[in-house]
Amino acid sequence: MTLIAFIGSVFSPYYFKGRRRGSDDPREYVSLNVCLYGSERRWTMTERRATSLAQTPSTLTIGPSRLHWDERDGLTIAIDEIGTPVPQRVRGRVHLTPHFVNERVFTLDEAARHRWRPVAPSARVEVELQKPELRWSGHAYFDRNWGDEPIEDGFVYWDWSRAAMGKEESAILYNMDRRHAGAKSLALRFSPQGVEEFESPPNHRLPRTPIWQVPRGSQADAGCPPKVAKTLEDTPFYSRSVIDTHLLGQRLTAVHESLALDRFRSPIVQHMLPYRMPRRRR
Repeated sequence: MTLIAFIGSVFSPYYFKGRRRGSDDPREYVSLNVCLYGSERRWTMTERRATSLAQTPSTLTIGPSRLHWDERDGLTIAIDEIGTPVPQRVRGRVHLTPHFVNERVFTLDEAARHRWRPVAPSARVEVELQKPELRWSGHAYFDRNWGDEPIEDGFVYWDWSRAAMGKEESAILYNMDRRHAGAKSLALRFSPQGVEEFESPPNHRLPRTPIWQVPRGSQADAGCPPKVAKTLEDTPFYSRSVIDTHLLGQRLTAVHESLALDRFRSPIVQHMLPYRMPRRRR
């Protein structure tokens, strides 16, 4: 399961067009993306306008859904969305409890216009859904990204992966092709004692996605190339996968993402996106 709350949705075709018309208030382009995998597969990303947005220091409300952060209790998400393109209801509650909270913010580009904070690099999640009827608990991760320019202006491509290393530790890799300053990589190990930067391992090419042929790559220990275990999302410009990898001398399973921004901003892809991202007038 993946949940992403957007204010100024970076992947919105409406925001993409709005910026070119001078209508660039990010509050006019908000959505909650919910992805369920497995036998009860669902996808929601209904975009709403500013009248559907409410914010306080601890709570974010987007339409009928709500996210609440409590310093002692963690993150609670009340979901009430309808899937696309098949209109299936997704309703229920997700509760995330961090094992520890990371305060460090990382800049991803040379001008510090794009920032990333892995708030809870390791956490526990409890999921209770009524629609569809599902319930489980397990390991989780929570981060946030924000920036001062469109993501496609800062980057050509990136891949990202995160692997749990036991109950409270995790490794995160960022590999970026920045539009104006070339390549940059981050290799980070998080634990309750803090964050440790380590030398980025060699980059390995992964097979392109089966349908849209999106390029994929990932860093792993020398002589231990990673393998794609499962492709979860295969879109014209973005992929999410599960990979078997080897980092810091350990065999690990990681969630992997790749993002091709030149594809995203192509007219053909922009024309296709509204079929997966409907926009409500209110």
